[in-house]
Amino acid sequence: MSLIPQYLLQSKAIKLEPTNPFTWASGWKSPIYCDNRITLSYPEMRTAIRDAFVEKIRANYPSVELIAGVATGAIAQGALVADAMNLPFAYVRSAPKKHGLENLIEGLVTPGQKVVVIEDLISTGGSSLQAVEALRKAGAEVLGMAAIFNYGFSTAANNFEASNCKLVTLTTYTDLLEVAVANNYIRESDLKVLQQWRQSPDSWMQNN
Repeated sequence: MSLIPQYLLQSKAIKLEPTNPFTWASGWKSPIYCDNRITLSYPEMRTAIRDAFVEKIRANYPSVELIAGVATGAIAQGALVADAMNLPFAYVRSAPKKHGLENLIEGLVTPGQKVVVIEDLISTGGSSLQAVEALRKAGAEVLGMAAIFNYGFSTAANNFEASNCKLVTLTTYTDLLEVAVANNYIRESDLKVLQQWRQSPDSWMQNN
Protein backbone atom coordinates (compact mmCIF):
# COMPACT_ATOMS: atom_id res chain seq x y z
CA MET A 1 0.00 0.00 0.00
CA SER A 2 1.04 3.59 -0.64
CA LEU A 3 2.64 5.64 2.14
CA ILE A 4 0.16 8.46 1.58
CA PRO A 5 -2.39 7.34 4.26
CA GLN A 6 0.43 7.02 6.78
CA TYR A 7 1.67 10.51 5.94
CA LEU A 8 -1.81 12.01 6.31
CA LEU A 9 -2.21 10.45 9.74
CA GLN A 10 1.34 11.13 10.90
CA SER A 11 1.16 14.84 10.01
CA LYS A 12 -2.34 15.11 11.51
CA ALA A 13 -3.63 16.31 8.15
CA ILE A 14 -6.33 13.78 8.91
CA LYS A 15 -7.59 13.48 12.48
CA LEU A 16 -9.81 10.65 13.70
CA GLU A 17 -11.93 11.33 16.80
CA PRO A 18 -14.77 8.76 16.98
CA THR A 19 -15.75 9.81 20.52
CA ASN A 20 -15.29 13.57 20.09
CA PRO A 21 -16.65 14.45 16.64
CA PHE A 22 -15.90 17.55 14.63
CA THR A 23 -18.48 19.87 13.07
CA TRP A 24 -18.05 20.50 9.34
CA ALA A 25 -18.98 23.75 7.61
CA SER A 26 -22.02 21.92 6.25
CA GLY A 27 -23.18 21.31 9.84
CA TRP A 28 -22.47 17.57 9.66
CA LYS A 29 -21.00 15.96 12.75
CA SER A 30 -18.02 13.86 11.78
CA PRO A 31 -15.46 11.58 13.49
CA ILE A 32 -12.88 12.62 10.88
CA TYR A 33 -11.40 15.95 9.87
CA CYS A 34 -9.14 16.47 6.88
CA ASP A 35 -6.84 19.40 6.02
CA ASN A 36 -4.26 18.14 3.56
CA ARG A 37 -2.55 21.54 3.36
CA ILE A 38 -0.71 20.56 6.53
CA THR A 39 1.42 18.12 4.50
CA LEU A 40 2.94 21.10 2.67
CA SER A 41 4.88 21.85 5.86
CA TYR A 42 6.74 18.52 5.56
CA PRO A 43 9.10 18.38 2.55
CA GLU A 44 9.22 14.58 2.42
CA MET A 45 5.45 14.30 2.51
CA ARG A 46 4.67 17.03 0.01
CA THR A 47 7.22 15.55 -2.39
CA ALA A 48 5.74 12.06 -2.01
CA ILE A 49 2.26 13.44 -2.69
CA ARG A 50 3.50 15.40 -5.70
CA ASP A 51 5.23 12.33 -7.12
CA ALA A 52 2.14 10.17 -6.54
CA PHE A 53 0.05 12.73 -8.42
CA VAL A 54 2.51 12.73 -11.31
CA GLU A 55 2.42 8.93 -11.49
CA LYS A 56 -1.41 8.85 -11.42
CA ILE A 57 -1.72 11.55 -14.06
CA ARG A 58 0.76 9.93 -16.43
CA ALA A 59 -1.04 6.60 -16.04
CA ASN A 60 -4.58 7.94 -16.41
CA TYR A 61 -4.32 11.17 -18.39
CA PRO A 62 -1.23 10.86 -20.62
CA SER A 63 -2.36 13.58 -23.05
CA VAL A 64 -2.60 16.31 -20.38
CA GLU A 65 -1.51 19.80 -21.45
CA LEU A 66 -2.41 21.89 -18.39
CA ILE A 67 -2.70 21.32 -14.64
CA ALA A 68 -5.44 23.27 -12.83
CA GLY A 69 -5.75 23.46 -9.05
CA VAL A 70 -8.96 24.06 -7.13
CA ALA A 71 -8.72 27.02 -4.76
CA THR A 72 -7.60 27.15 -2.13
CA GLY A 73 -6.61 23.74 -0.90
CA ALA A 74 -5.11 22.41 -4.13
CA ILE A 75 -3.31 25.48 -5.45
CA ALA A 76 0.08 24.65 -3.94
CA GLN A 77 0.02 20.95 -4.79
CA GLY A 78 -1.23 21.71 -8.29
CA ALA A 79 1.66 24.11 -8.86
CA LEU A 80 4.14 21.52 -7.58
CA VAL A 81 2.70 18.90 -9.94
CA ALA A 82 2.73 21.26 -12.91
CA ASP A 83 6.36 22.14 -12.19
CA ALA A 84 7.38 18.48 -11.94
CA MET A 85 5.64 17.71 -15.24
CA ASN A 86 6.88 20.90 -16.94
CA LEU A 87 3.30 21.91 -17.73
CA PRO A 88 1.40 25.20 -17.51
CA PHE A 89 -0.62 25.84 -14.36
CA ALA A 90 -3.84 27.66 -13.57
CA TYR A 91 -6.27 27.63 -10.68
CA VAL A 92 -10.00 27.99 -10.30
CA ARG A 93 -11.58 30.19 -7.65
CA SER A 94 -14.75 29.24 -5.79
CA ALA A 95 -16.27 32.52 -6.99
CA PRO A 96 -15.14 35.33 -9.33
CA LYS A 97 -13.03 38.11 -7.87
CA LYS A 98 -15.08 41.15 -6.91
CA HIS A 99 -12.59 43.63 -8.32
CA GLY A 100 -10.25 44.10 -11.28
CA LEU A 101 -10.95 41.64 -14.06
CA GLU A 102 -13.31 39.60 -11.85
CA ASN A 103 -11.54 36.40 -12.85
CA LEU A 104 -12.90 32.99 -11.91
CA ILE A 105 -9.90 31.24 -13.46
CA GLU A 106 -6.41 32.57 -12.72
CA GLY A 107 -3.84 31.71 -15.37
CA LEU A 108 -4.04 31.08 -19.10
CA VAL A 109 -6.54 28.47 -20.33
CA THR A 110 -7.01 28.17 -24.09
CA PRO A 111 -9.94 26.56 -25.94
CA GLY A 112 -9.37 22.86 -26.58
CA GLN A 113 -6.55 22.60 -24.04
CA LYS A 114 -6.52 19.23 -22.26
CA VAL A 115 -6.71 19.80 -18.52
CA VAL A 116 -6.34 17.67 -15.40
CA VAL A 117 -7.84 19.20 -12.26
CA ILE A 118 -6.02 18.73 -8.95
CA GLU A 119 -8.06 18.61 -5.72
CA ASP A 120 -7.01 17.99 -2.13
CA LEU A 121 -10.04 15.99 -1.02
CA ILE A 122 -13.42 14.84 -2.27
CA SER A 123 -16.50 14.86 -0.05
CA THR A 124 -19.71 15.34 -2.05
CA GLY A 125 -17.81 16.57 -5.11
CA GLY A 126 -19.91 19.72 -5.41
CA SER A 127 -17.22 22.41 -5.23
CA SER A 128 -14.75 20.26 -7.16
CA LEU A 129 -17.17 19.82 -10.04
CA GLN A 130 -17.91 23.56 -10.08
CA ALA A 131 -14.26 24.03 -10.98
CA VAL A 132 -14.59 21.43 -13.75
CA GLU A 133 -17.60 23.26 -15.18
CA ALA A 134 -15.78 26.60 -15.06
CA LEU A 135 -12.92 25.14 -17.09
CA ARG A 136 -15.34 23.59 -19.58
CA LYS A 137 -17.08 26.95 -20.02
CA ALA A 138 -13.68 28.46 -20.74
CA GLY A 139 -13.34 25.98 -23.60
CA ALA A 140 -10.97 23.50 -21.97
CA GLU A 141 -11.24 19.76 -22.44
CA VAL A 142 -11.24 18.39 -18.90
CA LEU A 143 -9.70 14.92 -18.99
CA GLY A 144 -10.56 14.32 -15.35
CA MET A 145 -9.60 15.03 -11.77
CA ALA A 146 -6.95 13.71 -9.39
CA ALA A 147 -7.36 14.14 -5.61
CA ILE A 148 -5.28 13.27 -2.55
CA PHE A 149 -8.13 11.79 -0.53
CA ASN A 150 -11.66 10.57 -1.19
CA TYR A 151 -14.21 9.92 1.57
CA GLY A 152 -15.95 7.49 -0.77
CA PHE A 153 -19.49 8.84 -0.41
CA SER A 154 -21.96 7.42 -2.91
CA THR A 155 -23.20 10.99 -3.47
CA ALA A 156 -19.78 11.97 -4.82
CA ALA A 157 -19.61 8.95 -7.12
CA ASN A 158 -23.05 9.82 -8.50
CA ASN A 159 -22.12 13.48 -8.97
CA PHE A 160 -18.93 12.66 -10.87
CA GLU A 161 -20.78 10.19 -13.06
CA ALA A 162 -23.52 12.73 -13.80
CA SER A 163 -20.86 15.30 -14.73
CA ASN A 164 -19.03 12.79 -16.94
CA CYS A 165 -15.81 13.49 -15.07
CA LYS A 166 -13.28 10.77 -14.33
CA LEU A 167 -11.80 10.78 -10.82
CA VAL A 168 -8.64 9.13 -9.52
CA THR A 169 -7.37 9.47 -5.95
CA LEU A 170 -4.09 8.83 -4.17
CA THR A 171 -5.79 7.18 -1.22
CA THR A 172 -9.26 6.37 0.09
CA TYR A 173 -11.19 6.24 3.35
CA THR A 174 -10.91 2.44 3.36
CA ASP A 175 -7.12 2.61 2.96
CA LEU A 176 -6.91 5.18 5.72
CA LEU A 177 -8.85 3.10 8.25
CA GLU A 178 -6.73 0.04 7.52
CA VAL A 179 -3.53 1.99 8.16
CA ALA A 180 -5.02 3.73 11.22
CA VAL A 181 -5.83 0.40 12.89
CA ALA A 182 -2.51 -1.19 11.94
CA ASN A 183 -0.56 1.75 13.41
CA ASN A 184 -2.70 2.24 16.54
CA TYR A 185 -4.19 5.60 15.57
CA ILE A 186 -7.56 4.07 16.41
CA ARG A 187 -8.77 0.87 18.07
CA GLU A 188 -10.52 -1.99 16.32
CA SER A 189 -13.63 -1.04 18.29
CA ASP A 190 -13.62 2.42 16.65
CA LEU A 191 -13.95 0.95 13.18
CA LYS A 192 -17.68 0.33 13.44
CA VAL A 193 -18.33 3.98 14.33
CA LEU A 194 -16.18 5.24 11.47
CA GLN A 195 -17.78 2.89 8.98
CA GLN A 196 -21.31 3.79 10.12
CA TRP A 197 -20.57 7.47 9.70
CA ARG A 198 -19.56 7.07 6.09
CA GLN A 199 -22.79 5.23 5.28
CA SER A 200 -24.99 8.15 6.43
CA PRO A 201 -22.88 11.18 7.38
CA ASP A 202 -25.79 13.62 7.25
CA SER A 203 -27.74 11.75 9.95
CA TRP A 204 -24.93 10.02 11.83
CA MET A 205 -25.26 11.88 15.16
CA GLN A 206 -29.02 11.34 15.17
CA ASN A 207 -28.38 7.60 15.20
CA ASN A 208 -25.69 7.61 17.90
